[in-house]
Amino acid sequence: MILRLFSLVGILLCLVVTACTESAEEDRLTWLSGATMGTGYSVKITDLPAGIDPKILDRNIARLLEEINGLMSTYQADSELSRFNRNKRTDWISVSAEIVKVLEEAQGISRLSKGALDVTVGPLVNLWGFGPGFYTNEVPSRREMEAEKERVGFKQLQIRHSPPAVRKKRGDIYVDLSAIAKGYGVDRIAEFLEAQGIYNYLVDIGGEERIKGHGPKGTPWRIAIERPVAGERRVQRILELDSGAVATSGNYRNYFEQDGKRYSHTLDPRTGWPITHQLASVTVVNATAMRADALATALLVLGPEQGLRLAEQEQIAALFIIKTPEGFRERATRSFTKIRSWDLLEKESF
Repeated sequence: MILRLFSLVGILLCLVVTACTESAEEDRLTWLSGATMGTGYSVKITDLPAGIDPKILDRNIARLLEEINGLMSTYQADSELSRFNRNKRTDWISVSAEIVKVLEEAQGISRLSKGALDVTVGPLVNLWGFGPGFYTNEVPSRREMEAEKERVGFKQLQIRHSPPAVRKKRGDIYVDLSAIAKGYGVDRIAEFLEAQGIYNYLVDIGGEERIKGHGPKGTPWRIAIERPVAGERRVQRILELDSGAVATSGNYRNYFEQDGKRYSHTLDPRTGWPITHQLASVTVVNATAMRADALATALLVLGPEQGLRLAEQEQIAALFIIKTPEGFRERATRSFTKIRSWDLLEKESF
């Protein structure tokens, strides 16, 4: 009876300690969230500095994201980017410094990847039904493809810094920043937080993340890499980081099927066709979310062999998850293997 009593007391004490620990962690965490860029955002802050009102902080973050949407959305007819796309002039068109910054980053990665990332791919995205208001589930004709490909090519854009402006070589060039704008938004929030004296945070917009400091347990933040299976929300791998940014691009969620064949929303701008290789997703860890976002897209388009080769050559920390008949196979660059992580892969057959 005495042993049972001590055992029961021990269990109760353990439960109390666990509950207190969880409560203490929750008390240290401020969690803000909302909708933006056709997805959701989340901001987690450990030990919010005294004097900062979380409601005011939340409003300021929402306002910042509204401003970015007002600059870069192709879904808002009155955004700066939409107005630029409607402008058929081929002389210099004045734009914001923010647009120039994002375009310059994108153009650099376009040159690095030899066109695997291309912000002028918008006409093809729309033709395939993956753009704003262009939903379809039919494969376009080759004639339509060739006509739209004439409007695609990152070299048809020129950038000027002072005063900020962009010039099109063709008046009908259409720019789509969806492969880089979320990452830019994450970076802007991170910069805003640090300007407020906040240095322990995790910012997420649609899966693109930036991290600083530690989580509520006092340890580095843990970032989940999703297993690339449509219709599921399962974790493939966990990363542990105290700084940097993480972005993942995949071809397993947004697609349509015709005659038993799947067509992904990820297009190769060089061919105009959806990618067909077996690379399911690419995760990139970088200093900024903007660059990680764009690099992940470029590497996904390049595929498991060319993408890995470029990532190794440029010392990019990248994880490639490849679909095989036996299940998923991971290939990581040397830079990625230096990051602490846990493999949660379970073998499956398809």
